[in-house]
Amino acid sequence: GMVSNWTKIPPPLFKKVVIVLIDALRDDFVFGSKGKQFMPYTTQVVEKGTSYSFIAEAKPPTVTMPRIKALMTGSIPGFIDVVVNLNSPALLDDNLIWQAKTAGKRIIFYGDDTWVKLFPKHFVEYDGTTSFFVSDFTEVDDNVTRHLDRVLKREDWDLLILHYLGLDHIGHMTGPNSPLVGPKLREMDNILKKIHISLLSKEEASLPNLLVVCGDHGMSETGSHGGSSEGEVHTPLLFISSAFEKRSAPLAQPEHVQQTDLASTLAIGLGLPISRNSVGNLILPVVGGKTMREQLRFVHLNGFQLSRLLQENTPAYEKDPGYEHFKIAEKSHGNWIKLYLEGNNSEILLNLGKKVLKQYLEALKILSSSLSKQVAQYDMYSMMVGTVIIMEVLLLLLLSVPKALSKRAEFEVPLSPPLFSLLFYLMCLMLCAIHVIVCTSAESLCYFCSMSWLTALGVMMLISALTCGILSAIAKIFENSRLPLKSPIVSSSSWSEIDVLILAGTIGHVLSLGASSFIEEEHQTWYFLINTLCLVLCQELCRNNFLLKECDPQHSTNVKQNFDSIGEASECKNIDIPAASNSKLGKATSSSELIKGSDKWISLATPWIILICCRLLRSLNQTGVQWAHRPDFGHWLTSSEHKSELSFLAAVSLLMIFFLVQRRCSLVSKIAMALGLLGVYSYRAAVGNVVFPWQHGGKDISKGITEARFVYVFVLGIIFTGTKDLLKSQVISAVSSTKSTGLWEVYSGLVLLAALLFRPHNLPVLVFCLLIQTMMTKYIWIPLKFDAAQITIMHYWFGQAFFYFQGNSNGIATVDISAGFVGLDSYVEIPAILLTAFATYAGPFLWAIHLLCYLSSEVSRNSAAVGHGCFCYALMRSIPVAIYVILVTGLRYHLFIWSVFSPKLLYEGVHVFITAAVCLFFTAMDQNHSYKVQ
Repeated sequence: GMVSNWTKIPPPLFKKVVIVLIDALRDDFVFGSKGKQFMPYTTQVVEKGTSYSFIAEAKPPTVTMPRIKALMTGSIPGFIDVVVNLNSPALLDDNLIWQAKTAGKRIIFYGDDTWVKLFPKHFVEYDGTTSFFVSDFTEVDDNVTRHLDRVLKREDWDLLILHYLGLDHIGHMTGPNSPLVGPKLREMDNILKKIHISLLSKEEASLPNLLVVCGDHGMSETGSHGGSSEGEVHTPLLFISSAFEKRSAPLAQPEHVQQTDLASTLAIGLGLPISRNSVGNLILPVVGGKTMREQLRFVHLNGFQLSRLLQENTPAYEKDPGYEHFKIAEKSHGNWIKLYLEGNNSEILLNLGKKVLKQYLEALKILSSSLSKQVAQYDMYSMMVGTVIIMEVLLLLLLSVPKALSKRAEFEVPLSPPLFSLLFYLMCLMLCAIHVIVCTSAESLCYFCSMSWLTALGVMMLISALTCGILSAIAKIFENSRLPLKSPIVSSSSWSEIDVLILAGTIGHVLSLGASSFIEEEHQTWYFLINTLCLVLCQELCRNNFLLKECDPQHSTNVKQNFDSIGEASECKNIDIPAASNSKLGKATSSSELIKGSDKWISLATPWIILICCRLLRSLNQTGVQWAHRPDFGHWLTSSEHKSELSFLAAVSLLMIFFLVQRRCSLVSKIAMALGLLGVYSYRAAVGNVVFPWQHGGKDISKGITEARFVYVFVLGIIFTGTKDLLKSQVISAVSSTKSTGLWEVYSGLVLLAALLFRPHNLPVLVFCLLIQTMMTKYIWIPLKFDAAQITIMHYWFGQAFFYFQGNSNGIATVDISAGFVGLDSYVEIPAILLTAFATYAGPFLWAIHLLCYLSSEVSRNSAAVGHGCFCYALMRSIPVAIYVILVTGLRYHLFIWSVFSPKLLYEGVHVFITAAVCLFFTAMDQNHSYKVQ
């Protein structure tokens, strides 16, 4: 007491510590009915043994790498770790593993190789298993367990970490209610029993051992993770040691703690300094067996570390309520020490000690809470630069609308004249000056400032060139507006109901992105828009078939001529259709002659059939957040007792896909398609999703690698045949029929790939997608002669709706990772990423490729149609993304920024990449463009 022990770290409380991290271990797997049934030993230890049980809350994003960071550093990782999760760099922050190694502790690790990447050269022995090959349930865990008997007998280690992945993989492939979950939990229970008994048998009188059991994240009802639902963020946290008192009464509901609290608790337990950036609190029951003086010393250490972190991050830290509470507790602690040193052992000392402890815990709670909120430090300068570029590109697209939708379909960015203008050089100089000032005065690390000067200069030149391009485009518009028009009449009747709906829908959707609830339930917006579109199309069909038959032909011709002159003047409406049927009344008269007899009635029924299809698809997959837990038809089909119904549905769906897609293919492609779809069913039967009629249970479930690769051969074969036709049409002859056949074959190859990657219960989504495309082509787009811009926007809307019909949402948990491993026997990064992206965005992607096929194969349209389609598609994607970037920057301190807005931004980013790829394909296929080249 007389000599200050201020700089000394308290001695360790435990000799050996074993951390067993079971990936995707949900709290109800241990504390619920599944725990009682499949984990009897763990349940007995929890209820009657020497243990403390908690429910640890993980912060989103609930994916492995950020959660390991949180467990070992006690800090809250950034959202970008979701992306970095695929290839983790070494962790440079102060962390428990580094502290343990520095203190001379010997650490052994077996399991997920993410740890080996995060902590290179920290383990005296390790064996990493790949975490991304999700179709492996057994070997990935056996590779960890095989070392266990040998290691437990040895004495040459202090910290043993085991990370089991099998449960997570089962979740990804078959969900939390799968029959495979029970045996896996039983396997984990036996492993925990073996470790616990071994630790008890080796204990010495001096120091006890500690077993920690935890999960990195939970599992959603679909078996995935990444979001912020209760199943994903709640994980069990068990501390088992002979140092704790045996439970007398059975456990009530476990107390909730933060996942970040583990780092501080283990640091105290191992006699290490608490990690510098930890925001966690000491879990007091773990040190509850120690004397009051030691307990106060531990919470004071934790409080001192948190208050120092607050001082580093907050200028006005003295006014923070947590800091004030800590200073009051510190004063009380001083008074308690005085009493203690005076040898006062009365009840007063104990009560005062409890009071000080309570004050400290309250201070820790407030400090931790305020630090968690301040963790988000935004690099505003880099964000502003990115936003400026995005907004400039959008403005340039909007200013180019009249020219891009003209008869020539010109879209040229005037970047060469600005490069020789004085304004361009002045802007470059000004931006470089701003860059120097910001980078030299910035206190925190800035991403844009850390770039090389050459890259930064390139960005400055791009911004300057775009600004000059925008100014010159505006100047041209003003020049053109002064020129006299050929016809002064511009009639408002050139706006149809479809145009009004498209404009209102686009604006409404963009505005809805400012509200977290609308982002969570975005599927409702798209379902509403396509339902409304169907009703408007129904009205158009009725008008064309019934109301305009008696129309006076002379009046019709006059109106038509009037519309033609307006069309020439404005050069941006109804341009891709030959002038003979440019007016609505004119095209109505001609189209009503086309639709005769039964076709007319089928045409009238088409919007209603589409509405029925959409309603059925809504029942297949519940998505979003509010109603995602509700049972849906997809859940019913995937349950083990309905395997025969699922098999029948999958077989019928595959047959329908063949009939709908083979019409425009060559004979070779038709045979390849049939064999490919047969391979898809064989693959699903091999992995145990469906059964063949002659199959009677008991069949070994394989990974289906051979069957999947068999399908890939046909996918590549069909796409190759289509590509060969496309090259022939571009290089040798400009025959549109060869090109059209080539495009349809590429499209059918992609449909076959989607059929392979989709889960069997999702195959009806693909069937309805093809059915709606076929019906709209034959009975709506061709008879009503819509222009390319309108058809493009309809395709975009349906693509967005089908993204949600697949069961996707704006949460990361709905990404089906298993699609990336179909046909792979090990983790290969590029194919896995591409396959997962294709499976996730199959809806928008297939509708975009169908748009290209349709516009290219329509003989009646002029060569500008594909150019119009490409431009409108790019514009429809750019508007919501650009506005959303501004909204999300403004809402960066919103309560749901990490759980709602950030995942949506990630989805939007990937979607932009896919749209860019589609637009490049459009440009390559543009007939207009190829003629110019010739």
